[in-house]
Amino acid sequence: MQHSHLVDSATVANLRDLGGIDLPGGNRVRPGLALRSGQLDRLDPAGDPMFGALGVRTVVDLRTAAERAAFPDRVPGGAHLLVADVLADESGSGATAALAAALADPSGANRALGGGRAAGALREDYRAFVTSPSARQAYKQLLTALAHRGGGPVLFHCTAGKDRTGWGATLLLLLLGADERTVRTEYLSVDPAVRAHYAPLVERFLAAGGDPEVADAVFSVRAEYLDAALDVLTGHWGDAESYARAGLGLKDDTLESLRERLVETA
Repeated sequence: MQHSHLVDSATVANLRDLGGIDLPGGNRVRPGLALRSGQLDRLDPAGDPMFGALGVRTVVDLRTAAERAAFPDRVPGGAHLLVADVLADESGSGATAALAAALADPSGANRALGGGRAAGALREDYRAFVTSPSARQAYKQLLTALAHRGGGPVLFHCTAGKDRTGWGATLLLLLLGADERTVRTEYLSVDPAVRAHYAPLVERFLAAGGDPEVADAVFSVRAEYLDAALDVLTGHWGDAESYARAGLGLKDDTLESLRERLVETA
């Protein structure tokens, strides 16, 4: 079971190429065109030959205005930046806000997010990834960028590269024909990279009295989060193809060129 290939970047966390992931009929995702990662605030293209070799032409930033202001992307030279704020409609709610609050105030986080509420907030976010107008607009922008003929490599990211980015990768893979098992494997595969990246923050949070269960819910990748989004998608739209058309308003030719560009035939 193939999952994305981790690119050993010196300055970008959780950078992966979706190329090589198995699709039905012996096909696979074409390498070098669809890349995912955490935020690019520490990107140093000059000192990061692995990143430079990718030749990124478009960066799609899925983060909120507050996240972008706190940790602005360093966009590689010659690349075009697209802001596609998934949670614009949910500002102040959800796991992203919870995360910032938790790190600043562990005892407050324990009160607000303990007893399973952190995982609940994440499930709620994942449902919003599918249904909220801002998320639909953002994922429409992402898929349109990925479908752009001659557009070169596209890198999409959020903060950790696991939730908003993970759902973006899921939608893309489903539209390319990947089966659910492949999609799940890819979604869960980033967990070790995310945990490693956030280990120092989690240690500080726990040392300041933060609840380990809260930290684990926020800083891990869980099948139950993906399920929350998939359940809403299938419940309302039936499948990813119908969702892309009716939910995101993507046209036939966009979906066709997405597959043409990103499916490498056997």
